[in-house]
Amino acid sequence: MTTSQPARTGKSTQGKPKPDAVPTDEPRSPTPAGSEASDPQRSAPADGSPQVPAEGDREEGDPLGDAPPERVGADGVSASRSGNPVPETDVAAMFDHIAPVYDRMNTLMTLGFDGRWRRAAVNAAHLSPGDAVIDVACGTGKLAGELAERVGPFGRVLAVDLAPGMIAEARIQNPDLVQLEFTVADALALPSSEAVFDAATIAFGLRNLPNFEAAFRELARVVRPGGWVVCLELSVPRPRIWGRIYHGAFRRSAPLLGSLFGRREAYSYLPRSLEGFPNPDELVRTMIRAGLVEVSYRRLALGAVALHRGRVPR
Repeated sequence: MTTSQPARTGKSTQGKPKPDAVPTDEPRSPTPAGSEASDPQRSAPADGSPQVPAEGDREEGDPLGDAPPERVGADGVSASRSGNPVPETDVAAMFDHIAPVYDRMNTLMTLGFDGRWRRAAVNAAHLSPGDAVIDVACGTGKLAGELAERVGPFGRVLAVDLAPGMIAEARIQNPDLVQLEFTVADALALPSSEAVFDAATIAFGLRNLPNFEAAFRELARVVRPGGWVVCLELSVPRPRIWGRIYHGAFRRSAPLLGSLFGRREAYSYLPRSLEGFPNPDELVRTMIRAGLVEVSYRRLALGAVALHRGRVPR
């Protein structure tokens, strides 16, 4: 599974979605406590926070569903956590170590499907030629490169990552795109002023960050009103029994594959990073708390990946 590295974000320095061929489960949306999913006229939550649209409120094709929220973490067992407990310096050092083999491992572990997932993320960002977008936790720049192709030579892509080794690899792999800039930065303190970008993306990097809600707040901060924040991240399939089987297999296979490239210890971290990670419904609520609206998600790869998006309020 791909795991783009954490970038921290600094309070100052970085279309319509097309149908994607990736198979998905039925889309889902969390049901706020005390409300009925079947009632599209339900009142707003008492605390005044934005609510997830009901079935009858959604636009046709919007990837929200109607399953009630789970009460466990993404691993189907533990309670969810608010951030990654591993120190950021350790995470960055680990990604520096795996940078030379990162793309080959991703292709091997995803059987090549990671390209489809990235295209789905690009489509979800609603970008047009000439737009500006920031890609956080960019890793070796695969998603950033596809975003650059979408916005064209008159657009702008700022790609940031906390691991210098990942940024160095990204620059080597993307030498000719004039609209694409790579820089080392913190995802919780992005090098940008407010409302600069038309969209923000983060792919397989959120679960590496120390505070998920703060990350979404920072992504929203740098996006103009009406723009989209897109999160592509690993998840665990449902039902819970299948999720446990999947996570158990993942826990064993990732280190084994990593050992082929002399990175067994680093790839032991990968399945551990899913333990306690919020499930897709919980992540919707995290995005809403961060101030995003029209939040929705859909499952990809039979539930092993979740694609979330939310809009910055106008």
